[in-house]
Amino acid sequence: MTTAQKHSTTLAMASEGDRVRIVALRAGRQSDRRLTDLGLNIGTRLRVVQRHGGGLIVARGNTRLALGGGMAMKIVVAHG
Repeated sequence: MTTAQKHSTTLAMASEGDRVRIVALRAGRQSDRRLTDLGLNIGTRLRVVQRHGGGLIVARGNTRLALGGGMAMKIVVAHG
């Protein structure tokens, strides 16, 4: 386990305005591939733009993506 993973949480726990970096994907083979196809790879930096219920909107550069709460729980991130 890397230092970043020791001090990590899930994307679902991030607050609006937080800047995070993806340290692991734990969604299963198919969903991990789908996330990677969307540009959500390990090392990708994101900003949480909006939270609504369990879901959230994240920004990767100029691109915004909406994620449901279940999927956000499977993306492990570190702050910074």
